[in-house]
Amino acid sequence: MEWINLKNDYLNFLRLEKALSENSLLAYERDFNKLQSFATKNYNELKPTEITQMHLEEFLASLYDEGLTARSQARVLSSIKGVYKYLMHEDILDSDPTELIQGPKLDRKLPHVLTVEEIDSLINAVDLSKPEGLRNRAILETLYSCGLRVSEIVSLRLNDLFFREQYVRIIGKGNKERLVPINAKAIGFIQAYLNERKKQKINPQFENILFLNRRGDQLTRVMVFTIIKELTKKVGLNKKISPHTFRHSFASHLFERGADLKVIQELLGHETIITTEIYTHLEKEHLREVLLMHHPRTQESEI
Repeated sequence: MEWINLKNDYLNFLRLEKALSENSLLAYERDFNKLQSFATKNYNELKPTEITQMHLEEFLASLYDEGLTARSQARVLSSIKGVYKYLMHEDILDSDPTELIQGPKLDRKLPHVLTVEEIDSLINAVDLSKPEGLRNRAILETLYSCGLRVSEIVSLRLNDLFFREQYVRIIGKGNKERLVPINAKAIGFIQAYLNERKKQKINPQFENILFLNRRGDQLTRVMVFTIIKELTKKVGLNKKISPHTFRHSFASHLFERGADLKVIQELLGHETIITTEIYTHLEKEHLREVLLMHHPRTQESEI
Protein backbone atom coordinates (compact mmCIF):
# COMPACT_ATOMS: atom_id res chain seq x y z
CA MET A 1 0.00 0.00 0.00
CA GLU A 2 1.31 3.45 -0.92
CA TRP A 3 1.55 6.28 1.62
CA ILE A 4 -0.99 8.52 -0.12
CA ASN A 5 -3.55 5.71 -0.35
CA LEU A 6 -3.16 4.78 3.30
CA LYS A 7 -3.43 8.38 4.41
CA ASN A 8 -6.63 8.98 2.46
CA ASP A 9 -8.19 5.71 3.63
CA TYR A 10 -7.22 6.27 7.27
CA LEU A 11 -8.47 9.86 7.37
CA ASN A 12 -11.75 8.78 5.80
CA PHE A 13 -12.03 6.08 8.47
CA LEU A 14 -11.48 8.66 11.22
CA ARG A 15 -13.95 11.05 9.61
CA LEU A 16 -16.74 8.55 8.99
CA GLU A 17 -16.29 5.86 11.64
CA LYS A 18 -14.87 7.92 14.50
CA ALA A 19 -16.67 11.17 13.58
CA LEU A 20 -13.60 13.26 14.41
CA SER A 21 -13.63 17.02 13.87
CA GLU A 22 -11.67 18.67 11.05
CA ASN A 23 -9.20 20.07 13.59
CA SER A 24 -8.51 16.57 14.92
CA LEU A 25 -8.15 15.20 11.39
CA LEU A 26 -5.58 17.88 10.55
CA ALA A 27 -3.57 16.92 13.65
CA TYR A 28 -3.63 13.22 12.67
CA GLU A 29 -2.60 14.12 9.14
CA ARG A 30 0.37 16.18 10.38
CA ASP A 31 1.59 13.28 12.50
CA PHE A 32 1.15 10.84 9.61
CA ASN A 33 3.13 13.18 7.35
CA LYS A 34 6.01 13.19 9.85
CA LEU A 35 6.37 9.41 9.60
CA GLN A 36 6.01 9.44 5.83
CA SER A 37 8.65 12.17 5.52
CA PHE A 38 11.04 10.24 7.77
CA ALA A 39 10.54 6.97 5.86
CA THR A 40 10.93 8.45 2.36
CA LYS A 41 13.91 10.60 3.35
CA ASN A 42 15.86 7.81 5.03
CA TYR A 43 14.64 4.66 3.30
CA ASN A 44 13.62 5.79 -0.20
CA GLU A 45 10.80 3.51 -1.37
CA LEU A 46 9.91 2.06 2.04
CA LYS A 47 6.14 1.51 2.16
CA PRO A 48 4.03 1.99 5.29
CA THR A 49 3.34 -1.76 5.45
CA GLU A 50 7.11 -2.42 5.50
CA ILE A 51 7.76 -0.29 8.58
CA THR A 52 9.30 -2.28 11.44
CA GLN A 53 9.79 -1.67 15.14
CA MET A 54 13.39 -0.65 14.39
CA HIS A 55 12.20 2.01 11.91
CA LEU A 56 9.74 3.37 14.46
CA GLU A 57 12.38 3.58 17.19
CA GLU A 58 14.60 5.55 14.80
CA PHE A 59 11.63 7.76 13.94
CA LEU A 60 10.98 8.56 17.61
CA ALA A 61 14.67 9.31 18.09
CA SER A 62 14.49 11.76 15.18
CA LEU A 63 11.55 13.56 16.85
CA TYR A 64 13.68 13.95 19.98
CA ASP A 65 16.58 15.29 17.89
CA GLU A 66 14.22 17.82 16.31
CA GLY A 67 13.52 19.19 19.79
CA LEU A 68 9.91 18.03 20.15
CA THR A 69 8.76 17.94 23.75
CA ALA A 70 8.04 14.61 25.42
CA ARG A 71 4.33 15.40 25.27
CA SER A 72 4.48 16.11 21.52
CA GLN A 73 6.48 12.92 20.92
CA ALA A 74 3.86 10.93 22.84
CA ARG A 75 1.06 12.49 20.80
CA VAL A 76 2.77 11.61 17.50
CA LEU A 77 3.34 8.03 18.68
CA SER A 78 -0.31 7.74 19.69
CA SER A 79 -1.34 8.87 16.20
CA ILE A 80 0.97 6.36 14.51
CA LYS A 81 -0.27 3.55 16.76
CA GLY A 82 -3.75 4.40 15.51
CA VAL A 83 -2.62 3.99 11.90
CA TYR A 84 -1.26 0.50 12.54
CA LYS A 85 -4.30 -0.55 14.55
CA TYR A 86 -6.31 0.45 11.49
CA LEU A 87 -4.08 -1.67 9.22
CA MET A 88 -4.55 -4.63 11.57
CA HIS A 89 -8.32 -4.04 11.70
CA GLU A 90 -8.46 -4.06 7.89
CA ASP A 91 -6.39 -7.30 7.74
CA ILE A 92 -3.70 -5.51 5.74
CA LEU A 93 -1.07 -6.42 8.35
CA ASP A 94 -0.66 -9.58 10.44
CA SER A 95 1.43 -7.96 13.17
CA ASP A 96 1.61 -4.49 14.69
CA PRO A 97 5.11 -2.92 14.63
CA THR A 98 4.04 -0.34 17.24
CA GLU A 99 2.95 -2.94 19.81
CA LEU A 100 6.19 -2.92 21.83
CA ILE A 101 7.06 0.72 21.26
CA GLN A 102 6.94 2.83 24.41
CA GLY A 103 6.75 6.59 24.34
CA PRO A 104 8.59 8.99 26.63
CA LYS A 105 7.54 9.15 30.26
CA LEU A 106 5.38 12.18 30.96
CA ASP A 107 5.05 14.16 34.12
CA ARG A 108 1.37 14.34 34.96
CA LYS A 109 0.43 17.94 34.38
CA LEU A 110 -2.31 19.04 36.74
CA PRO A 111 -4.87 21.41 35.25
CA HIS A 112 -5.36 24.94 36.56
CA VAL A 113 -8.39 25.21 38.83
CA LEU A 114 -10.10 28.27 40.29
CA THR A 115 -11.64 28.56 43.72
CA VAL A 116 -15.39 29.07 44.03
CA GLU A 117 -14.67 32.67 45.05
CA GLU A 118 -12.56 33.26 41.93
CA ILE A 119 -15.27 31.78 39.71
CA ASP A 120 -17.83 34.07 41.36
CA SER A 121 -15.62 37.13 40.92
CA LEU A 122 -15.23 36.44 37.19
CA ILE A 123 -18.92 35.77 36.61
CA ASN A 124 -20.03 38.79 38.65
CA ALA A 125 -17.61 41.01 36.75
CA VAL A 126 -19.72 40.77 33.58
CA ASP A 127 -21.22 44.19 32.84
CA LEU A 128 -24.93 43.50 32.37
CA SER A 129 -25.55 47.05 31.15
CA LYS A 130 -23.72 46.29 27.89
CA PRO A 131 -25.60 44.74 24.93
CA GLU A 132 -23.57 41.53 25.16
CA GLY A 133 -23.73 41.41 28.98
CA LEU A 134 -26.59 38.94 29.39
CA ARG A 135 -25.13 36.67 26.70
CA ASN A 136 -21.69 36.63 28.34
CA ARG A 137 -23.15 36.03 31.80
CA ALA A 138 -25.27 33.17 30.44
CA ILE A 139 -22.19 31.63 28.76
CA LEU A 140 -20.12 31.70 31.95
CA GLU A 141 -22.96 30.43 34.14
CA THR A 142 -23.50 27.54 31.72
CA LEU A 143 -19.79 26.71 31.41
CA TYR A 144 -19.49 26.40 35.17
CA SER A 145 -22.92 24.88 35.77
CA CYS A 146 -22.44 22.09 33.24
CA GLY A 147 -18.66 21.70 32.85
CA LEU A 148 -18.78 22.08 29.08
CA ARG A 149 -15.97 22.25 26.54
CA VAL A 150 -15.77 25.54 24.65
CA SER A 151 -16.72 23.73 21.42
CA GLU A 152 -19.84 22.42 23.17
CA ILE A 153 -20.96 25.81 24.49
CA VAL A 154 -20.69 27.55 21.10
CA SER A 155 -22.59 24.75 19.32
CA LEU A 156 -25.38 24.53 21.90
CA ARG A 157 -28.75 24.65 20.12
CA LEU A 158 -32.14 25.92 21.20
CA ASN A 159 -33.61 22.43 20.87
CA ASP A 160 -30.92 21.14 23.25
CA LEU A 161 -32.45 23.09 26.14
CA PHE A 162 -34.88 21.25 28.43
CA PHE A 163 -35.51 23.82 31.13
CA ARG A 164 -38.55 22.16 32.67
CA GLU A 165 -36.46 19.05 33.35
CA GLN A 166 -33.36 21.21 34.10
CA TYR A 167 -31.18 19.41 31.55
CA VAL A 168 -29.23 20.36 28.44
CA ARG A 169 -28.35 17.95 25.66
CA ILE A 170 -24.68 18.07 24.70
CA ILE A 171 -23.14 16.73 21.49
CA GLY A 172 -19.56 16.05 22.52
CA LYS A 173 -16.47 14.53 20.93
CA GLY A 174 -17.20 11.95 18.27
CA ASN A 175 -20.81 13.19 18.09
CA LYS A 176 -21.51 11.41 21.38
CA GLU A 177 -24.64 12.69 23.07
CA ARG A 178 -25.06 13.20 26.82
CA LEU A 179 -27.61 14.89 29.07
CA VAL A 180 -26.19 17.26 31.68
CA PRO A 181 -28.15 18.87 34.54
CA ILE A 182 -28.21 22.67 34.55
CA ASN A 183 -28.96 24.79 37.61
CA ALA A 184 -31.71 27.36 37.99
CA LYS A 185 -29.31 30.31 37.99
CA ALA A 186 -27.85 29.42 34.61
CA ILE A 187 -31.35 28.79 33.25
CA GLY A 188 -32.46 32.21 34.47
CA PHE A 189 -29.65 34.02 32.67
CA ILE A 190 -30.17 32.01 29.48
CA GLN A 191 -33.86 32.92 29.49
CA ALA A 192 -33.02 36.58 30.08
CA TYR A 193 -30.57 36.45 27.18
CA LEU A 194 -33.16 34.75 24.95
CA ASN A 195 -35.53 37.68 25.51
CA GLU A 196 -32.80 40.03 24.23
CA ARG A 197 -31.90 37.63 21.43
CA LYS A 198 -35.43 37.95 20.00
CA LYS A 199 -34.70 41.60 19.18
CA GLN A 200 -31.64 40.66 17.14
CA LYS A 201 -31.43 40.14 13.40
CA ILE A 202 -30.31 36.53 13.05
CA ASN A 203 -28.57 34.81 10.15
CA PRO A 204 -31.09 32.09 9.10
CA GLN A 205 -28.23 29.58 9.04
CA PHE A 206 -27.81 29.99 12.81
CA GLU A 207 -31.42 30.37 13.97
CA ASN A 208 -31.14 27.24 16.14
CA ILE A 209 -27.77 28.18 17.68
CA LEU A 210 -28.13 29.60 21.20
CA PHE A 211 -25.20 31.99 21.54
CA LEU A 212 -24.76 34.50 18.71
CA ASN A 213 -22.46 37.42 17.99
CA ARG A 214 -23.64 40.94 17.12
CA ARG A 215 -24.06 40.01 13.44
CA GLY A 216 -26.42 37.17 14.30
CA ASP A 217 -23.83 34.51 13.47
CA GLN A 218 -22.65 31.64 15.64
CA LEU A 219 -20.23 32.72 18.35
CA THR A 220 -16.68 31.43 17.83
CA ARG A 221 -14.47 29.62 20.32
CA VAL A 222 -11.94 32.45 20.05
CA MET A 223 -14.58 34.94 21.17
CA VAL A 224 -15.30 32.93 24.33
CA PHE A 225 -11.57 32.88 25.09
CA THR A 226 -11.49 36.67 24.59
CA ILE A 227 -14.47 37.25 26.92
CA ILE A 228 -12.77 35.29 29.70
CA LYS A 229 -9.39 36.91 29.09
CA GLU A 230 -10.87 40.40 29.41
CA LEU A 231 -12.74 39.49 32.62
CA THR A 232 -9.58 37.97 34.10
CA LYS A 233 -7.76 41.24 33.50
CA LYS A 234 -10.70 43.23 34.84
CA VAL A 235 -10.79 41.46 38.22
CA GLY A 236 -6.99 41.37 38.50
CA LEU A 237 -6.58 37.59 38.62
CA ASN A 238 -2.94 36.75 37.97
CA LYS A 239 -3.70 33.35 36.46
CA LYS A 240 -3.82 31.86 32.99
CA ILE A 241 -7.54 31.22 32.56
CA SER A 242 -9.42 29.74 29.61
CA PRO A 243 -12.91 28.27 29.06
CA HIS A 244 -11.42 24.88 29.95
CA THR A 245 -10.48 26.27 33.38
CA PHE A 246 -14.22 26.52 34.12
CA ARG A 247 -14.61 22.85 33.11
CA HIS A 248 -11.73 21.76 35.34
CA SER A 249 -13.07 23.85 38.21
CA PHE A 250 -16.56 22.36 37.77
CA ALA A 251 -15.16 18.82 38.07
CA SER A 252 -12.72 19.62 40.87
CA HIS A 253 -15.39 21.33 43.00
CA LEU A 254 -17.74 18.38 42.55
CA PHE A 255 -15.04 15.92 43.61
CA GLU A 256 -14.05 18.05 46.62
CA ARG A 257 -17.66 17.93 47.80
CA GLY A 258 -17.90 14.15 47.57
CA ALA A 259 -19.26 13.48 44.07
CA ASP A 260 -18.51 9.99 42.76
CA LEU A 261 -15.77 9.90 40.12
CA LYS A 262 -17.94 7.80 37.79
CA VAL A 263 -20.68 10.47 37.91
CA ILE A 264 -18.14 13.20 37.09
CA GLN A 265 -16.94 11.08 34.17
CA GLU A 266 -20.49 10.91 32.82
CA LEU A 267 -21.05 14.65 33.25
CA LEU A 268 -17.81 15.55 31.47
CA GLY A 269 -18.31 13.03 28.67
CA HIS A 270 -14.95 11.34 29.24
CA GLU A 271 -14.62 8.07 27.35
CA THR A 272 -12.59 6.41 30.12
CA ILE A 273 -12.37 6.89 33.88
CA ILE A 274 -8.58 7.30 33.54
CA THR A 275 -9.04 10.82 32.15
CA THR A 276 -11.29 11.77 35.04
CA GLU A 277 -8.86 10.47 37.65
CA ILE A 278 -6.76 13.63 37.25
CA TYR A 279 -9.13 15.26 39.75
CA THR A 280 -8.10 12.81 42.47
CA HIS A 281 -4.53 14.05 41.97
CA LEU A 282 -5.73 17.64 42.34
CA GLU A 283 -7.37 16.77 45.65
CA LYS A 284 -4.22 15.04 46.91
CA GLU A 285 -2.13 18.05 45.95
CA HIS A 286 -4.56 20.33 47.80
CA LEU A 287 -4.37 18.14 50.91
CA ARG A 288 -0.58 18.24 50.77
CA GLU A 289 -0.57 22.04 50.57
CA VAL A 290 -2.96 22.31 53.53
CA LEU A 291 -0.78 19.96 55.57
CA LEU A 292 2.41 21.87 54.78
CA MET A 293 0.76 25.18 55.59
CA HIS A 294 -0.91 24.26 58.89
CA HIS A 295 0.85 21.29 60.51
CA PRO A 296 3.06 22.47 63.42
CA ARG A 297 5.98 20.24 62.46
CA THR A 298 6.31 21.93 59.06
CA GLN A 299 6.94 25.25 60.81
CA GLU A 300 10.01 23.91 62.60
CA SER A 301 13.46 23.85 61.04
CA GLU A 302 15.13 20.52 60.42
CA ILE A 303 18.04 19.37 62.60
